[in-house]
Amino acid sequence: MEPPLVRGPWRTAVVYNLLFRASAETMTTIAAEPRHLGARIGMTSVLHTWGSAMTHHPHIHMVVPGGGLSPDGARWIACRRGFLMPVKVLGGLFRRLFLEGLAALHRAGRLRFFGARAGLADPAAFAAHPAPLRRADWVVYAKPPFGGPEQAPAYLSRYTHRVAISNSRLVSADALTVAFTWKDYRAPEQRRRRVMRLATDEFIRRFLIHVLPDGFHRIRHYGFLASAARRR
Repeated sequence: MEPPLVRGPWRTAVVYNLLFRASAETMTTIAAEPRHLGARIGMTSVLHTWGSAMTHHPHIHMVVPGGGLSPDGARWIACRRGFLMPVKVLGGLFRRLFLEGLAALHRAGRLRFFGARAGLADPAAFAAHPAPLRRADWVVYAKPPFGGPEQAPAYLSRYTHRVAISNSRLVSADALTVAFTWKDYRAPEQRRRRVMRLATDEFIRRFLIHVLPDGFHRIRHYGFLASAARRR
């Protein structure tokens, strides 16, 4: 799940925490509704902040079991084969929870704006800014794990301890420029791999965007997978 408004020079940890909280609440709320699953689910969430070109593209990856516990905790409720929850319903609730949470952070004075966005410190300007996003569809992408459930840990591991770019993608570097490979997912699959050349200071700037605040946990567990629930 990736909200458009998370892109920006705001207090990173505050907004990333909201991203975690809103996405987890979306999943647990919809799963608890009897018409969808009627169960208490669990999930492991991982924050991923970059796109292939090292741009700021924060979003949450989740691994979710195919079902959950009944409200009384006595039995397992499995989801329908190949279907967990409706993504349009998830997207609508996530949009509301994230935008409401962002507004609450602004009212509490916990957001800061700089440069071209400094005007958003004004409450009226901030309230008007996300209006187009309230009308837009927020897309939640859901799919079964490639290769079956046993591949889920391997899939998750690709996002847990990686940095924005690996050494294998570096093509050349000097005092002035850095060249690296990236994938343009808008292009046909056979032409996606490309080489990007950036000024060295811009390459460093993009890399540093993805350095998380000290002590920030990029892997979190919710529902019956949360540590408190496991102790019970």
